[in-house]
Amino acid sequence: MTPGKFITLEGIDGAGKSTHLRWLEKELRSRGKTIIVTREPGGTPLGEALRELLLDDNGTMHAETEALLMFAARREHLDKVILPALARGDWVISDRFTDASFAYQGGGRGLAMQKLDSLEQWVQGEFQPDLTLYFDVMVEVGRQRINAIKPPDRFEKEQDAFFRQVRDAYLERAHKFPRRIVVIDANQPLEEVKESLDKIISSICIC
Repeated sequence: MTPGKFITLEGIDGAGKSTHLRWLEKELRSRGKTIIVTREPGGTPLGEALRELLLDDNGTMHAETEALLMFAARREHLDKVILPALARGDWVISDRFTDASFAYQGGGRGLAMQKLDSLEQWVQGEFQPDLTLYFDVMVEVGRQRINAIKPPDRFEKEQDAFFRQVRDAYLERAHKFPRRIVVIDANQPLEEVKESLDKIISSICIC
């Protein structure tokens, strides 16, 4: 059996990942793919419990604790959801994966990238997504979108300077892994972003 593909969506809060994930799921299903949609942190019962701890806006935690919990949830996610689905030939779309740890805990929190490199190697070895779609949006635009949708969680309450550091870290990751990470201008109107996505999906011939 041909293994499935693993696609991840990344971006700062307010970049529109959830909206574009729904479009991507529908598009790939229309092409005959069996799709598993998941998210990080989360994806498993343990992962969802850890998500509650991580997003609790009433609590604070050390940056290393935050990173360790993220990777603990990721280890379960890989073992219980992602790897079995790919082995079955299913396609997996995840709202965030390891690039988010480098962006948020590395860029935003200032955790040493070497520590994140070690955790990444320990938890997933050489395993990486087949394709990462990074939705790049100006911090001010993302903030406006988040404030218009729902009350902010612990991460969304961070200052603009935090998100600028997160965005910079994402762009550094995209520069480091240009064959895997595709940068999409998410400042554009929704329909224009969808057109860009459609071209990307077709041009890389993943279907």
